[in-house]
Formats: sequence, structure tokens, C-alpha cells
Amino acid sequence: MKTAMFGGSFDPIHSGHVSLAHAFTGKLGLDRVLIVPTFIPPHKIKKTSVTPEQRLEMCRLAFAGEEGYEVSDIEIRRQGASYTYMTLGQLAGLYPEDELYLITGADMFMSIHQWKNPEIIFRLATVCGVPRNDDDIADLERQAEFLHTLGARTEILDAGVMTVSSTEIRERIARGQDISSLVPGAVSDYIHRHGLYL
Repeated sequence: MKTAMFGGSFDPIHSGHVSLAHAFTGKLGLDRVLIVPTFIPPHKIKKTSVTPEQRLEMCRLAFAGEEGYEVSDIEIRRQGASYTYMTLGQLAGLYPEDELYLITGADMFMSIHQWKNPEIIFRLATVCGVPRNDDDIADLERQAEFLHTLGARTEILDAGVMTVSSTEIRERIARGQDISSLVPGAVSDYIHRHGLYL
């Protein structure tokens, strides 16, 4: 089976995240996509009023009823800084027969060689990147060539997907603006019901 890890702070998860997961499922014929909210993202430790459990629940709502998509609390249960190499190692133990993929956005794809223990990431999983727009594709392709020299396997989407920023969504909520076009309906309802990001 082909299993992909799609990690992130998902603070909150938005429609761009969902479309990215769908796009790679279609391109690679993935059997299972694990949505993995971080406990503490090592690269952006920040104070937030939203708990890991609330971010986890928003992820579940975003993919509710979709076959092949599972939300995993593996990093939240482990606690501490959420290092991708550790999570992939755990997933390799859980799914020893599976081919593993790691789904990333453009920024993460461009910096992944600077992450903690990238050689373990490259050994365990094919690194998948997506451009923000058509202008980004050449940059990602050059980065892919560089990553190959480090032993990585890569896959790049040949087109961008819906570009949304979690920061933008939090700012819109704080200003009392509508976010219904940017997040799945069930996620929007959850945010408003619990007064998140106000």
C-alpha cells in the first residue's frame, strides 16, 4: 500500500490543505493519507489559545466521511517537539509493508534538507512538494535535483493548488470577517461554536 504522511500545525486546517491532500492522492494513487497535527512545531513555536486537541478535532471534521483519509494523534500523544523523522520512523514500524510518502508545501520542500536528521526522512519516505503558483515550479524542480544528490526521492505536483494561509484565516476571524470560502463548512462551524481565534 501507498501511505502518505501530511503533517502540519493545522491552526486551523483549511481548504488549501484538503485540496493538497486530494491532489497528491490523485497523482500518486495513494491508498491512505494520514493527517498528522503537530504537538509543537519545531520551526515555529508560538503561543496559541487553541489546544492540540482542538486542532485534531478540526482535522477530523475537515476529512469526515472521506475514505482513505485518517487523522492521527501520533505526534500529540508523543508530545515534545514534533520532528518528522521520528514520526516517519514510527509509521514505518506501524506499516512495515507500505511505501511511505511525505506531503509538504512549497516552503517546507525548499527547506527540508535543513530539518533534523533529513537523511532519515529521505531513507524512509518519498518527499512530495507542491508549488504555490506556476512561477514556483522551476524552483521546486531545482530543489528536487539538489535533494536527489542527498539521496532523496521526490515527487512534485505540476500545478499549484488552492493557496490559503492559516495566518490569514486567524487574522480574518480576529477582525470578524467571513472565512466560509477558506475552510470546510464543519471547521468554520466548530471555530465559531467554540469562539476560537477571537
